[in-house]
Amino acid sequence: MKTSQTPLNEIQPTAQSKTNQFLNDVLLGLQSNPKQLYSKYFYDAIGDKLFQDLMNCEEYYPTNCELEIFSEKTAEICQAMIADGSAFDLLELGAGDATKSTYLLQYLLDNGADFTYLPIDISEHVISYLQLTLPTTLPGLKVDGLNGEYFEMLKESSANSSNRKVVLFLGSNIGNMDVQEAEAFCKALRNQLSPGDLVLIGFDLKKNPSTVLAAYNDREGITKRFNLNLLERINRELGGNFNMDNFEHYPTYDPATGACKSYLVSLCNQVVTINNQHIHFLKDECIYMEISQKFSVDDINQMAQSCNFMPANQFFDSKKWFIDVIWVAA
Repeated sequence: MKTSQTPLNEIQPTAQSKTNQFLNDVLLGLQSNPKQLYSKYFYDAIGDKLFQDLMNCEEYYPTNCELEIFSEKTAEICQAMIADGSAFDLLELGAGDATKSTYLLQYLLDNGADFTYLPIDISEHVISYLQLTLPTTLPGLKVDGLNGEYFEMLKESSANSSNRKVVLFLGSNIGNMDVQEAEAFCKALRNQLSPGDLVLIGFDLKKNPSTVLAAYNDREGITKRFNLNLLERINRELGGNFNMDNFEHYPTYDPATGACKSYLVSLCNQVVTINNQHIHFLKDECIYMEISQKFSVDDINQMAQSCNFMPANQFFDSKKWFIDVIWVAA
């Protein structure tokens, strides 16, 4: 059900409140047992750049698989979005650099679709970049970037527009949650939508374990630098004193459950100070950094039904390593 909300300019958190939340989340995570950090904080300007590098490295297959889907099945995907031709808001959760969605945006523009593109991202750097570049690269595109948490921004968009909604959640971002969290996310997403609204979600499929593991342990060490950058960000923004040489990147994949997890392992007994708080690490103690969950097609269909969506379309890459699905809000 759609709800109204305070105007965006009245709810945007201040820079100081964002820093305070970052600090609180870091201390809470590192004082937990086992220790953990929240993957949403990977994405500062440096993290954004490292993730772009990662998506372009040889072993990281999800980007190329989804690009293949979007480049070769553009018309089929977009015609499902256009539907009866009524105006719609195209909202992209975690927009990144919009490389994949640009295929869709260009087709929609070329075919006279009546829509507004609303990229949503927690990274201010990303939203600023898209607001600046997209109107130049895609003349005629109506862009209204939203910087903030997904569901807050979805509520805001519903308060500002009664158009039907088409929500993009691409790049296997759904895999940044374990199965239970992903299902809870999809239920919460459904609660933001009206019957007949659409979602297009990208899922990374279960496959040969060696292929999966290599994607998160690339030879160039980009994934390692991406993970370590969060420690460096804590140093930069929160006055931490992490020594990067004291931590090692360790990925693991369980083909039975589809859970691919990344850790940083402490190579020695050490004490790290953050905002006058002392965090003790034992040698070989791990920080849980993120999950990249993989799914089967049956998993995906069951999730749709349990979250009050109707599966409508499925689009695979040629290797059937990745799938983009369209669900309709029931």
